[in-house]
Amino acid sequence: METHQSIAKKAFPIILANASAPLLGLADTAAIGHTGGAQEIGAIALGALIFSFVYWGFGFLRMGTTGFTAQAFGAGKLAEVRDTGLRALLMGLGIGIFLILLQQAILWTSLYLLDTSESIKMLVGDYFDVRIWGAPATLGTFAILGVLVGLGETRKLLLLQLFLNGLNILLNLFFVVVLGLGVKGIAMGTIIAEWSSFCLGLWIVHKTLCKMLAGVLAAFNWKVLLEKGKFIEMMLVNGNIMIRTLALLFGFAWFTNRAAGFGDGILAANHILLQFVSLSAFFLDGYAYVVEMMVGKAIGARDKDKFSTELKLANQLAGITALVLALLFFFAGELAINGLTTDIMVRSYAHSFLPLACLYILISFYAFQLDGVFIGATRSKEMRNASLFSVLIFLLSAELLSGPFGNTGLWISFIVYVFVRGMSLRFYMPRVRALFVN
Repeated sequence: METHQSIAKKAFPIILANASAPLLGLADTAAIGHTGGAQEIGAIALGALIFSFVYWGFGFLRMGTTGFTAQAFGAGKLAEVRDTGLRALLMGLGIGIFLILLQQAILWTSLYLLDTSESIKMLVGDYFDVRIWGAPATLGTFAILGVLVGLGETRKLLLLQLFLNGLNILLNLFFVVVLGLGVKGIAMGTIIAEWSSFCLGLWIVHKTLCKMLAGVLAAFNWKVLLEKGKFIEMMLVNGNIMIRTLALLFGFAWFTNRAAGFGDGILAANHILLQFVSLSAFFLDGYAYVVEMMVGKAIGARDKDKFSTELKLANQLAGITALVLALLFFFAGELAINGLTTDIMVRSYAHSFLPLACLYILISFYAFQLDGVFIGATRSKEMRNASLFSVLIFLLSAELLSGPFGNTGLWISFIVYVFVRGMSLRFYMPRVRALFVN
């Protein structure tokens, strides 16, 4: 049975892994900033945005794999743990190859949607043409991370993420600063790091399974692995997670787009406050990942008491963390804002809306936690429905409130959005609890 201490120990490596990601972006910007100009920096930012959007859409390869792995492990179905990881790996590699085949269509569509100069678009194309070859490795690594989280091996996840980001930083600095390859050098460093991390991840998972599952790895059966029903089940779960993820992306994108209508100062202020929200998500996501693992194992073992007790403990830790983060930003946020911008108008706006951003952070932990529950339970249909419903409520409330109350109304609607996300998932909780009596 997990305790507060053991949950925190599992969550902490995930928090560190999440926090290491922004360092890569800073290093890339610094490398280009010292060897190129504004166009090169803009190209890197837009190129990374394209891949973030594409790859985030396939985040189900991590989430779905975690749920299936944890359930199989909790049920003692060790061969299914192996097969789940291999199915997800094949799916990730297949999707990655498909993206390479569609690279020209993806690039053309992306450049068409980008509102920037032709010279920057050319540089984005140079970046894209190189980096797309890392797609199979990146998506395959998603599956590997899903297995590690499902097995509760969060320290190994941290090792893999630090290796990926650390090697990426070193290679990008070498190719850009030493060799002077510019935008293409950033892309080259990234794909080498992606493929190296993929190989390391395969080795880590193989060694982990050999240690945990012993002779099960030898009893491999291709017929069972490629069983049609299992792939269909995985695709249905993953498809719903993908819709849920796109709904969340749409909600944040719509928030930013609506803020742009209030002027450049409001847009910039909201962008700064969203950085606080994103930083808080690094911490809250750590607990959500652990919940995915714990819930999946409890369902696999059909242990309802374990499910209820461990979820309560995780919720307490996440709630306390959200409160501490909200208070931290409330009291130190003005200092952080002043450090991020010298624009007096942007500072003033950001200071004004800071309490609302803090309230969002405080409330958001419940949605994170229940996301973890439904991922661990592989109840993706309910996640999809809750996400679509909450986005609809967000749009309706924003239409009603942002008109008369401006950006204040928009932030209130954003808070309503994350609150409804949590409550919508709570509505479906009886379906998760019902899994223990089937």
